[in-house]
Amino acid sequence: QVQLVESGGGLVQPGGSLTLSCAPSGFTLDGYSIGWFRQAPGKEREGVTCINTRSGTRRFTDSVMGRFTISRDYAKNTVNLQMKRLQPEDTAVYYCAAVKYAEFSCPLVANEYHFWGQGTQVTVSS
Repeated sequence: QVQLVESGGGLVQPGGSLTLSCAPSGFTLDGYSIGWFRQAPGKEREGVTCINTRSGTRRFTDSVMGRFTISRDYAKNTVNLQMKRLQPEDTAVYYCAAVKYAEFSCPLVANEYHFWGQGTQVTVSS
């Protein structure tokens, strides 16, 4: 059974940092694109960043460019989202998602993804 499990969420002060981890269960990451999405209360799910594990291509939404980094940990078979200089507007439930993606890049559109994690809460507040 294919599953994704996110971890690492929590409460952080504005300007702080947090790292989320996405661990697949039932498959390895090779050949998949992994995306991180977030959804704040009353808002639509937003694509934050993604990585194509075959090509290494990464994409970021404008609001997190230069603050967030996505990386693959080969030893742990995880994809990590490192978030720096967090702001209250980054508060949301963060989800990771996976899709077998034949293209060079990776999609930042939620309906392109087939497998989803349960989400982890990130709250940025003083």
